[in-house]
Amino acid sequence: MDMWQLSKEEIRQVLDTALTGGGDFADLYMEYREITGVGCEEDRIENITTGVDQGAGIRVIDGDRSLYMQTNDLTLNGLLEAAKEAAKANGKERTMVAQELKDAKPAFSEVKEDPKTVPIEEKTQVVLSANKVAREYSEKVLQVTITYVDHRKKIMIANSEGTFSKEERTTTRFSINVVAKEKDIVQTGFESRGGITGFEIVRENAEELARLAAQRAVNMLSARPAPAGRMTVVMSSEAGGTMVHEACGHGLEADLIYHGMSVYAGKLGEKVASEKVTVIDDATIAGRYGYIAYDDEGTKAEKTVLIEKGVLKQYMSDLYYAKKLGLKPTGNGRRESYAYKPIPRMTNTYIASGEDDPEEIIRSTEKGLFVSRMGGGQVNTTNGDFVFDIAEGFLIENGKIGNLVRGATLVGNGPQVLKDIEMVGRDLGFSLGVCGKDGQGVPVSDAQPTIKIKSLTVGGLIEEGDK
Repeated sequence: MDMWQLSKEEIRQVLDTALTGGGDFADLYMEYREITGVGCEEDRIENITTGVDQGAGIRVIDGDRSLYMQTNDLTLNGLLEAAKEAAKANGKERTMVAQELKDAKPAFSEVKEDPKTVPIEEKTQVVLSANKVAREYSEKVLQVTITYVDHRKKIMIANSEGTFSKEERTTTRFSINVVAKEKDIVQTGFESRGGITGFEIVRENAEELARLAAQRAVNMLSARPAPAGRMTVVMSSEAGGTMVHEACGHGLEADLIYHGMSVYAGKLGEKVASEKVTVIDDATIAGRYGYIAYDDEGTKAEKTVLIEKGVLKQYMSDLYYAKKLGLKPTGNGRRESYAYKPIPRMTNTYIASGEDDPEEIIRSTEKGLFVSRMGGGQVNTTNGDFVFDIAEGFLIENGKIGNLVRGATLVGNGPQVLKDIEMVGRDLGFSLGVCGKDGQGVPVSDAQPTIKIKSLTVGGLIEEGDK
């Protein structure tokens, strides 16, 4: 059954049924998803995955209590049975009825080449061609791992307050990881491209991404060990937005604010960063990996200014925590699938471009570290302390980029880093990934311009002669 064919009256009947056991609020999330994946490793196609998944989640909120029920039956009878179970589990007298649903005009993501029209043989060939480019780059290339995935997700959301939305999202992503080895040194290079887009993003970029990943892995073999100590750090726009996502973004999510697990709790209206810093979460950037027309509660997506010229202006919230904090929902209620309840999550989060020339930022730095690619890391949202790996970095000497270094880490505190940003470039570079939180993964994009951080602790390697 096509879930979009359910009438507003039928959907309202499901919501009314869910509320018969008492509750202040009920919502229905329905999803149909088609997925295709191709994995390449050990110089061959290791797996091809195709499948369909569908289901619905019904949530009932009663004060501080939240109950969630899911089903794979998208017929009206199946939804009503799930709603009855939700009402039975809540076990109270009826207090509310669903309001009349608003009209829902479906939102569709625009793509040039629908992945569903591309034969699996062609997708496989593109992956194999990229694998060949990476392996032929150098005899030092030891291993190449490629993951291609596309999916089309059809969603319908309604709640007892009259919200009603429909959206179809097409997502495509290509990732390649290259391992290179020389003697006892092993290094990696990683590249990824994707978004709310079609197969064209892979067809146009796969081989170039393979070459870049192989080049980065091989170049890192000759990198010198990174020095350690406090120093000025310049982060390139090409480094991606890991810093803003991890060291700042999660701390501005409303659930962590409400539960007192964020260093930014209770600081609305206060200066929390340099006046050069503006941080934005914008789900409406077309084509980006975190793009949505509506969040997974049916709230229309928006551009939310979180920090403006250093002053904390807003938190990212879903419906539940917006009510708890007395705030306006920002369209940040997201979930991995119908199997999960929504929670506050980032979409496309970035430090806004500034007015400084990126080249002048480097020239103004007498000595320091230039970070051109970030790796993974860990953050304590309660106090903002973090540790990040640097996938690729260079020394800055006399205002010029010098030797490539390896083994560097950044150790610091997110709020303090935001205050220590001295210069913000006019450029802006995006990265993408799958953000994990509470056992759920959702697609996000992060970005930043070239920025200069006055002082940060850099952890490095000890050379054999230094022991």
